[in-house]
Amino acid sequence: MMKKLWIMALAVLAASCGDNSIPKAEYPELDTTNPLLMEWDTPHQTPPFSLIKLEHFEPAIDAAIACTRAEIEAIVKNPAKPTFGNTILALERQGELLNRVSGVFYNLMGTDATPEMQEVAQRLQPKLTELSNDISLNPELFARVKAVYEGSKFGLSKIEKKLLEDSYKGFARGGAALSEEDKALYRDYSNELSKLTLTFGQNALKATNAYTLNITNAKDVAELPAFVKEALAAEAKARGEKGWTVTLQAPSYIPFLTYSSNRALKEQLWKASNSRALGGEFDNTEVIKGIVNTRLKIANLLGYETYADYVLEERMAENTATVNGFLEELRAATKEQADADYRMIQAYAASKGFEGKLMPWDWAYYTEQYKDEKYALSDELVKPYFELEKVKKGVFLLANKLYGLNFTPTTEIEGYHPETVVYEVTDKDGRFMAVLYLDFHPRSTKRAGAWMTDFRGMKTVDGVETRPLVSLVMNFSKPTETKPALLTYDEVETFLHEFGHGLHGILAEGEFGSMTGTSVYRDFVELPSQILENWGVEKEFLDLWAEHYETGEKMPQEIIERIVAAQNYLAAYLNVRQLSFGISDMAWHTLTEPFEGDVEQFEQQAMASTQVLPVVAGTAMAPSFSHIFSGGYAAGYYGYKWAEVLEADAFAMFKENGIFNEEVATSFRENILSKGGTEHPMELYVKFRGHKPATSALIDKILGK
Repeated sequence: MMKKLWIMALAVLAASCGDNSIPKAEYPELDTTNPLLMEWDTPHQTPPFSLIKLEHFEPAIDAAIACTRAEIEAIVKNPAKPTFGNTILALERQGELLNRVSGVFYNLMGTDATPEMQEVAQRLQPKLTELSNDISLNPELFARVKAVYEGSKFGLSKIEKKLLEDSYKGFARGGAALSEEDKALYRDYSNELSKLTLTFGQNALKATNAYTLNITNAKDVAELPAFVKEALAAEAKARGEKGWTVTLQAPSYIPFLTYSSNRALKEQLWKASNSRALGGEFDNTEVIKGIVNTRLKIANLLGYETYADYVLEERMAENTATVNGFLEELRAATKEQADADYRMIQAYAASKGFEGKLMPWDWAYYTEQYKDEKYALSDELVKPYFELEKVKKGVFLLANKLYGLNFTPTTEIEGYHPETVVYEVTDKDGRFMAVLYLDFHPRSTKRAGAWMTDFRGMKTVDGVETRPLVSLVMNFSKPTETKPALLTYDEVETFLHEFGHGLHGILAEGEFGSMTGTSVYRDFVELPSQILENWGVEKEFLDLWAEHYETGEKMPQEIIERIVAAQNYLAAYLNVRQLSFGISDMAWHTLTEPFEGDVEQFEQQAMASTQVLPVVAGTAMAPSFSHIFSGGYAAGYYGYKWAEVLEADAFAMFKENGIFNEEVATSFRENILSKGGTEHPMELYVKFRGHKPATSALIDKILGK
């Protein structure tokens, strides 16, 4: 039963800290009937999703904003001299209720973005942006932070000094040092940017859902594997359509391109996918212009030539020159081999009777045919051994062998959707570590891709530890009427990737929530995720759990060997393709003048040096490139390749000592996973590996050296 007001939980903010007492706030009276504003008398204080309705969010966030304003006011009006405790620590702890309520709202926005929820988001976003600006641009508050920053650091621990430095930088980079006139501009720009990024994401989702390809001629699906036909038939049935329906969701779209030889249908489908939000009802081209130009205005206002310069100041790479040099080094080393990959598949297609130039919509079909012929390795062959429940078993087993974690399914904790499964995570000594929510399959209201998030991070307040509530969201192949969910190897790899992010959250330790778990530099955050992918091709790992879903037969040795042999198949092409995304991102965010040109043309010019497949007029990825235009990776997409350098070097340490080596795993946990952002990431990496990483490790891996 939930009966206490959240305001009682907020009392911790007024707890005595000796000479550094956190100022008491006068909180407004809260609505006792709104479940978002009550104390959650649930296991581990998890959200009571069944009680939370759409109409609860807006008043709850309004109330939480008022509570946050009261907390800030108490800090600002404190008559005592600014100290670490009454200013920096108080700032760290403020906003607890708002974080809780908005965390639920925005996580559900990613997984169940109904039109009604999107309307609420449009109303809430300006309020939250205004609050953020009111805090970061508050001159009295900044004066207190600055006084502590410039004062004596005597008695502060290393981590407290890091929090102080982060706090000061956060204000300075958020416009606190600007003139009043420029602060007004900053408010306008940040409000506009907030609206634009929200609109971009909503348009991308709507454009994805707006297109379907319904097929009623059985001849057009006759050659497809049974698992693909079943999935397409199930989609059609769910939509009240006859035959087979292909959507732009990856588990539908990719298998059709991979197994169908019908070029006309594939061309139609590929062009639809690669022109999402490029014109039409949900056009994002003007939104892109607004986003990049507003980001440029913000950067210029803060004294930076480009938005990338502003972003990269707080990244491992540190500056634009380093990122561009890094991307070019990888491109120059692998582009020739990527072109050779294309010629190889072109020649193979010609040997099978294909005439003309291989186009992008032909690529998946012939690369799959070549892989099956050369390596005898097709999705149809491996999927029976990658039944979702078996894959979960394998992923959990990996976490157990490396870090002693145990995952216990529970129905006592509510999921946020009927398809969500929930686990309590404990360590080898029975210590509660986290709640884990898993959400596997596509929905029309769920954005594309895969991601890790949390409803609550890890922190410690006055010796009381709060453990995280971690969520992994994916869009994997659905079960059908006759088969359980069977994953492709790519989906298995994606599961490992997101689970690596999950471990970063689950194994978090520390006092300050802003510095624990995945609260690290963006070009470091992908290390824990990408390193875990390496286990997916290790026989020693696959032997433990990969079994045929019908017979229980272990995955045969020869199939495992084929997976390993095929690991570097098209590695150079895939590397250059990924580089093209990072190079495009940097092009958009190194603009020095407002952009009013053609989005499609700009993208083609930016990505020209990485182009392997033919360019197709009327298509562009930018209008649906949510990572950089609405997902937090602006001037940061290079981070995936940057982290690949780290993980290639880091996994070599496991290979040298054993992929389940306890000593190496303990070191990775203690120096990387548990540390969060308490130290500079390069310092943490060197503590684990003993040296700085070298780009050559990744290049050698790509080229199979």
